[in-house]
Amino acid sequence: MDLLHFIRLARRNWPLVILSLVLSVGAALVVTAKTPPKYVATITMMVSGYDKVGSLTTAYQAGMLSTQRVQSYANLLTSRRLISQIAGGEDVRRLQAGVKAEAIPATMLLRAMVTDGDPARAARLANALGAKFTRLIDQIERPTPKSSPTVKITVVDPADVPRTPVSPRPLVNIALAVLIALLLAFGSLVVRDRLDTTVKTSEVLQQMSRSSVLGVITYERDARRFPLIVRENGRSTRSEAYRSLRTNLQFIGVDRQPKSLVVTSCLPGEGKSSTSANLAITLAQAGWRVILVDGDLRSPRIPDYLGIEGSVGLTDVLIDKARLQDVIQTWGEPSLSVLPGGQIPPNPSELLGSRGMRAVLSQLVDDHDMVIIDAPPLLPITDAAALAAICDGTLLVARYGKTRREHLVRAVETLSSINARLVGAVLNFAPGKRSAYYGYGYQARAEVKTPVNV
Repeated sequence: MDLLHFIRLARRNWPLVILSLVLSVGAALVVTAKTPPKYVATITMMVSGYDKVGSLTTAYQAGMLSTQRVQSYANLLTSRRLISQIAGGEDVRRLQAGVKAEAIPATMLLRAMVTDGDPARAARLANALGAKFTRLIDQIERPTPKSSPTVKITVVDPADVPRTPVSPRPLVNIALAVLIALLLAFGSLVVRDRLDTTVKTSEVLQQMSRSSVLGVITYERDARRFPLIVRENGRSTRSEAYRSLRTNLQFIGVDRQPKSLVVTSCLPGEGKSSTSANLAITLAQAGWRVILVDGDLRSPRIPDYLGIEGSVGLTDVLIDKARLQDVIQTWGEPSLSVLPGGQIPPNPSELLGSRGMRAVLSQLVDDHDMVIIDAPPLLPITDAAALAAICDGTLLVARYGKTRREHLVRAVETLSSINARLVGAVLNFAPGKRSAYYGYGYQARAEVKTPVNV
């Protein structure tokens, strides 16, 4: 994963990052507010050796003895024997856990630190610890006529009452919470991105479909209520996206231009019907003689999109109950020919793969520049495969964030097994911002007023 992909991933999921930061910082503030303050009082003592003889040899031995005793005395400072002498009625274990001692490197100094919730009590316990430790060492290292040199403890820096607590530390807690939140948020995003097999880029769609991406249709909030691009006189980003799809479609196979095109998808709900209808509208607006055929005989959607009657149509022609010219309807301006699906038959696959369907398709191709067929999804049923086998090309629609890569692979394999021609793919419902350029042009055009004669 490159850095640019990581930045785009974080930008797409910025609400999750913000939510993680808010929750973690809030938790840090709550923990900080509920954590009782702790104060540390420090006392420093010096370990020194002395002798009564006063010779150079005994003085050197006294220095070596004090150096050897420093580390042992540091451990003795936290011993239960010493702590019990200053604990009084308090818990010895609790007080012992709050006492830390260390030998300052390259010196003969000992430092003891007492942590407590009361600053005055922390200083009192630290000074008491120094006094009791001095007496304890005098008892342990009590000189005898033959024990020369010996060791003594001197308090060089008594403990003062601390003014500021060492914990909690709000800034440190907040910084740590922010770091943890970022790590968890970005880690979850990376894991989810690795586990997510849906199509979210045109590059992935091109790789999985093994064909060109002819169009990227951006998502609009009111697309479900108004699926057609005829609103606002076709002045929207979706309208421009479909016009770009129309232009790219014209360059597919210059020597083998498809005249019959099946529009399908891997699974339901990926926008193949709205793509079929809007593509047919844009082709008709360009002056093409286009007919839109509702080939989804199981769940027809074209009549609902266009607002036409769909009870009589393709199925009636295939069973010889109606003539083709009688069931073709005209919609919109410029005129778009529409062939509804008709009544839902019990055997859609057999009808779509029959000789009658081939004859109907041949007649439609002769009478029009382009035949667009809205077919059912490829994977659940075989209807779309039956249509793709007899048409010049197939346009595969994938939905951003829903269509999975493995589904695309299966769909391409299905088309390849019947020698169907996949002319390209369309990425539908892709996120995008409204173009400022188009908005400016349309706004300026709308502000033009008709002059008034005076």
